[in-house]
Amino acid sequence: MAKKVPTNTITRDLCDLAAPTGNIYETVVILSKRANQIAIAEQKELTRKLEDFKNDRDTMEEVFENREQIEISKYYERQPKPSLVAIEEFKDNEILYRMAKQEDND
Repeated sequence: MAKKVPTNTITRDLCDLAAPTGNIYETVVILSKRANQIAIAEQKELTRKLEDFKNDRDTMEEVFENREQIEISKYYERQPKPSLVAIEEFKDNEILYRMAKQEDND
């Protein structure tokens, strides 16, 4: 992630977040779905990287002593939370979303 995303929670103006959709609840749904996508992608990437270290014959001592594996895990722990990344993407108009059409039954 090349752009600057805050690593901790900051106060946001709800009116600013709701402005693109016109409804804060729709904005929250969009943000939660995008944050979930980001979290799943990061988890898959971390799992793929850690599988390189997987060995069926490892003892507990060897697992705890694997420095490279620990550094990879620490790197992902230091990353901004997916919800914060999603908010930044939303503010920068980087999330493509569409509203479902409402059908009139009148």
